[in-house]
Amino acid sequence: MTITLLEYFKIILQKVSFDAKLFEKELRKAIKQLIKADLLLLKKWCYEQFGKIYKSILKSVFSAITLRKKNVKPLVTD
Repeated sequence: MTITLLEYFKIILQKVSFDAKLFEKELRKAIKQLIKADLLLLKKWCYEQFGKIYKSILKSVFSAITLRKKNVKPLVTD
């Protein structure tokens, strides 16, 4: 059975959800490895699954991603 990277991280996040620090650590790992389309799906899923217990962590981690992407400037070559 083959699973996607997104599904893999969902499993990991469910397994570590008992500990806030571990959850945040694994969420940050997932964000570094997933493509943008999967990040959007992960964000939605995380808020559905963990929004009540880890809302502040989710806001912090996902807002950092949004800010980072806004500050990226295209490379211009002459």
